[in-house]
Amino acid sequence: MIKFALITERKTPPDRRVVFSPKKLNQIVQKYPDVSFKVESSQIRIFTDQEYSNAGFEVTNDVSDCDVFLGVKEVPIPNLIPNKKYFFFSHTIKKQPYNRDLLRAVLDKNIELYDHEVIVKENGARLIGFGRYAGLVGAYNCFRALGLRDGLFVLPKAENLSDLDELLAELDKIKVPNLKIVLTGSGKVAHGAKEILDHLQVKEVAVQEYLSEEFSVPVYTIIDVLDYNKKKDGGEAKNEDFYQHPEQFESDFMKFAKVSDVFIAGHFYGDGAPKFFTQQQAAASDFKINLVADISCDINGPIASTIRPSTIAAPIYGYNPKNGSEVDFKEPGAITVMAVDNLPCELPKDASEGFGEMFMEHVIPAFFNGDKDGALKRAKMSENGKLTERFKYLQSYIDGTNR
Repeated sequence: MIKFALITERKTPPDRRVVFSPKKLNQIVQKYPDVSFKVESSQIRIFTDQEYSNAGFEVTNDVSDCDVFLGVKEVPIPNLIPNKKYFFFSHTIKKQPYNRDLLRAVLDKNIELYDHEVIVKENGARLIGFGRYAGLVGAYNCFRALGLRDGLFVLPKAENLSDLDELLAELDKIKVPNLKIVLTGSGKVAHGAKEILDHLQVKEVAVQEYLSEEFSVPVYTIIDVLDYNKKKDGGEAKNEDFYQHPEQFESDFMKFAKVSDVFIAGHFYGDGAPKFFTQQQAAASDFKINLVADISCDINGPIASTIRPSTIAAPIYGYNPKNGSEVDFKEPGAITVMAVDNLPCELPKDASEGFGEMFMEHVIPAFFNGDKDGALKRAKMSENGKLTERFKYLQSYIDGTNR
């Protein structure tokens, strides 16, 4: 019997998401009789303690007798229980300095850490995540910002809506003006944003058509790395060339910036890749983009206007490209920026149900089939108080010798 615990989220600001809904837990225990679940009591979780109790699960303040602990965000160091297995987003794999002590504590307490972010296929493609919901809410927030800034319509905050159906119903009430929208990315985030654009009946057009033509209806195009980057030597390239040697490329994004009104950033940005645009480029007279919905939210990085993350409480700010400062988003000449870095929290019910579906499909079976696909092995960051081979590159980060 494997005892799992659904742990309460203790990070501030509060996160209402959870790995499994009560309904999903019932599906798991019916399929796997050798599984039991305890639910740590929580006042903030999107599904109430009573809902878990009604579904037949023990809700308690003490889950210390469980073997595997399932959470969403980082667990505060004082709440880590030694010698256990934990699943959560540790935000350490990119050597994030603010979580160095957390990873040190994981090793000190002999915890086996499995990071949701590195539960991947053999080719590195992620198996689980909240990306689709980040894309859905990010694109919704993009149009909400547009409506507020230009006085076109008023969309309610996504966090005040009960679910995705209600969010889509709000979008049915608005009319999108004649805009050109460029969307970056090829993963779940971009596909989530695309769902919103398609729901709004914004017309998708091919890249060359988008760059060369004017339209009488709102349109969008989706671009991947070789659409907005080019080899410095002018040669031909494949996507793998870019991922393996980004330093050999330079940005070619300005050709989109000159013809686009809105930029929805749904890409993954890797170390060493070219910047999309600089402050100087944003200040140029032919730079047309005036609204950036930066779902990727890399701060002081590839997108000059993303100077800080925004919050669910205050999701929109303005960027003055002339001097790089933050201004009111309604100020003339400002680029409107939406850069919330925890977007799925605004649709906690749908996001939790979608995440649980993926976790049940790709992770739970690995506990009973000898991890035949290797998903657990690839995601295991620590074992016996040490980093696993795959994550040895983090040793200097833990030692404090690499920043």
